[in-house]
Amino acid sequence: MIDTRTAPYAALMLRVSLGLLFLAHAGLKFFVFTPAGAVGFFQSLGLPAALAYVTILAEVIGALLLISGLFARYVSLALLPILIGAIVFVHAQNGWLFSNENGGWEFPAFWALALIVQSLLGSGAYALSLEGGRVTLQQVPVA
Repeated sequence: MIDTRTAPYAALMLRVSLGLLFLAHAGLKFFVFTPAGAVGFFQSLGLPAALAYVTILAEVIGALLLISGLFARYVSLALLPILIGAIVFVHAQNGWLFSNENGGWEFPAFWALALIVQSLLGSGAYALSLEGGRVTLQQVPVA
């Protein structure tokens, strides 16, 4: 049985954690690999160069929206293609375990499932919401 007193705080923790993970991965692409390096990597996979920029932008915007709680259900689903792409184009050929050379698809699959769970849970506690054209802080959890 789900404890309705604590579930909104679990959703909050998951939402913020997912947002921080996406920020970290966007930062990795921007500051470590550099946008040019990310473009080169995407092209080496046979993907369009522009998709690297779209991915970085989606990760940053998605991360900020998740952390804030704004549209968390929809943002979680919108970020799924990034992880599905990571599984299909990067990690699938490396096997299941992420400890395999070049990382298997274990971690991106778990991350994708966490996004689905977030979309089912909703924003949880302390989330921004847009009501009547105004942004408000939802202190009372809304599912």
